[in-house]
Amino acid sequence: MIIPNPNPTVRVPRPAMPTPASRTVAVIGAGAAGLSAALELRREGHRVVVYERETQIGGTWAYTPETENDPIGLDPTRKIVHTSLYASLRTNLPREVMGFRAYPFTATEKPGRDPRRFPGHGEVLDYLRDFADEFQLGELVRFGREVFHVGLIDNRKWVVKSKRVNWELEEEEEEEEENGENESFDAVVVCNGHYAEPRIAEIPGIDEWPGKQIHSHNYRVVVLIGSSASADDISRDIAKVAKQVHIASRSFPIGDIGKLSGHDNIWLQSMINSVRKDGAVCFQDGNTIYADIILHCTGYKYHFPFLETNDIVTVEENRVGPLYKHVFPPTLAPWLSFVGLPWKVVPFPLFEFQTKWIAGVLSGRIPLESTEEMKADIEAFYSSLEESGIPKRYTHKIGDQQFEYNDLLAAKSGAPPTEEWRKEMYFVTGRRKRSTPETYRDQWEDQDLISLANQCFDKLNIAFKA
Repeated sequence: MIIPNPNPTVRVPRPAMPTPASRTVAVIGAGAAGLSAALELRREGHRVVVYERETQIGGTWAYTPETENDPIGLDPTRKIVHTSLYASLRTNLPREVMGFRAYPFTATEKPGRDPRRFPGHGEVLDYLRDFADEFQLGELVRFGREVFHVGLIDNRKWVVKSKRVNWELEEEEEEEEENGENESFDAVVVCNGHYAEPRIAEIPGIDEWPGKQIHSHNYRVVVLIGSSASADDISRDIAKVAKQVHIASRSFPIGDIGKLSGHDNIWLQSMINSVRKDGAVCFQDGNTIYADIILHCTGYKYHFPFLETNDIVTVEENRVGPLYKHVFPPTLAPWLSFVGLPWKVVPFPLFEFQTKWIAGVLSGRIPLESTEEMKADIEAFYSSLEESGIPKRYTHKIGDQQFEYNDLLAAKSGAPPTEEWRKEMYFVTGRRKRSTPETYRDQWEDQDLISLANQCFDKLNIAFKA
């Protein structure tokens, strides 16, 4: 495997970092990752500006019924909708596991809130608003400012260029670069998420197939491709009104192919082999059905159209690299960092671990490995993926290794490791989801873990009050 070239002809010297140091830091995005970054950076004494294109915090958790005019998201000129939520979405993690460690996601008695343990998306947005209010993060955010360029300037600082979004006209202001807002910073933390640029399955014959295609990014209120959480939820949602729903995936065991247990109109299929102009969809195991719609539940691309690093950081087959521990590009560290790239994870706590590390490294409180050490670690990591036969596109898929990763970052930043109850609750929930997908959100048997979580939260509340 060819390791992405970090462009050795470009060198950004890393000056000695006094302890402690206060830096000017730009955070791109005010979703959950950006809010966590803002909190940890300010706690560390840095001066923070958060750029947010929308008029509110929340990122992908800020639901809108609006969809894009290109249902599969391939048209580069389309007006992009920066959320992938569908109306019926509920969390697939219990709130105890899901919340920030610094601010537990407990049910509230506020009117209009969703007290369920696996709440709808609106409750998550309300929680993020509560989080921002609790730590007064809103004052750091510049709403309605879309960043269109981030790049290095001669004195080792970063320039951030942004333009105003006119939401009254629901369009971006046509500002030339000289009319935009330019500011310089010591460091930039990229928190723009990865749920806006759809990945589409390549299907032989699709250009002549007469049906419609849509990506789950534009699903709101039918062959599905994929076996992700969105495919699981959406298939059951559609089955209430569709005659037939077929879910095609590479990952289904041969023994599972066929009608889904407990459903009269949902079938599990092998991956699509090809489609025909008569409307046929042909699967790899030889089965053929006729469908009206193909819904791509195939994930998203990492996309940083605003970022210019002279090809030091690239996206190749959905691998963002080279990055040390999915965060720092060695030759630009610590002045450029990324939050939230890992997937198949519990996101909010992972954001905390990453941003604590970033904030401490920027201040000089936490030492960072040398450029050579980081490069060697990255090469070893990439080699291990190749030896295991793991494609590049799965570089940032962490899954069950997430807690080991989190605890590594905790050790680096001097934070407590992941609570044992949180780990066990995560795995218990995963087992319930696989065994009882229809009811796991409303029926559970881990009351002992809930009690441990509440004890932990009570101690935190006492500390808050003190």
